[in-house]
Amino acid sequence: MEIMITLPESHPTKTIRELLENEWLVPRKVRHFLRVRKNVWINQKPALFHNEAKAGDQITLHFEETDYHYQEVQLGDPQKIDVLYEDEYLIIVNKPVGMKTHPNEPTEKATLLNHLAAYLATKEQRPYVVHRLDKETSGAVLFAKHPFVLPILGRMLEQKMIYRRYQAVVWGILKRDQTIIDKIGRDRHDRRKRIVDPKNGQYAVTHVHVAEQLADQTRIYCVLDTGRTHQIRVHLAHQGHPIVGDPLYQQRPGKRLMLHALELHMQHPFTQEQIVAVAQPGLW
Repeated sequence: MEIMITLPESHPTKTIRELLENEWLVPRKVRHFLRVRKNVWINQKPALFHNEAKAGDQITLHFEETDYHYQEVQLGDPQKIDVLYEDEYLIIVNKPVGMKTHPNEPTEKATLLNHLAAYLATKEQRPYVVHRLDKETSGAVLFAKHPFVLPILGRMLEQKMIYRRYQAVVWGILKRDQTIIDKIGRDRHDRRKRIVDPKNGQYAVTHVHVAEQLADQTRIYCVLDTGRTHQIRVHLAHQGHPIVGDPLYQQRPGKRLMLHALELHMQHPFTQEQIVAVAQPGLW
């Protein structure tokens, strides 16, 4: 395996060690193997860790199959993949409603990860989960295409460098925009559910923008500062405005959970390109 990265014109000069350790978050064990095997090259020439790389340089990293562990999954149906953005490092796809993001059992083969594994197998590539959506939620999901890229995207997600905007329809009339700050924890009485738990819960922030008021419902957009399980669903239900069609947090029947990850914005970690992925069709 190898990965090639051309440093953008705006990239500051850094040593190979600084790139691998501080910017690209390569694990210590893998950095050790790259160094002793002399598996780092600058512009097609072997490089040492103290060598500097500058804007425009091409960095090539050679990996052994044993450097990173890959959890094999069953191959699904590549025709079920709707690609929103793709390059040699990452891929953003549109998840249908009712489909799990990844399998919980090794025999499963009908999740988004199974289908994406089949899609990428033809290119001799593999998918790595960066984040997930609930089974009942549709929309944009980001995957890495190399284990080297995974922790970089994970850090970007944690540092709010990846912007995700959701559409939702809730019961009741929301009259103004709001920011919900409520800690979220596990429901001791139902392992499937989460609850607002001010004492033991995890910090969670959801920004809500009112898009349109209907007769007894409100169309809204949501942006997350944190990514807790069921965060939007729990926060809105706790406010007395559960999402329409939510099978866990409200009692009224519905055709589907009216929650959709409409947009994913990010700056590419290597090219600095601005990526905007829009998962159509939305809810309205």
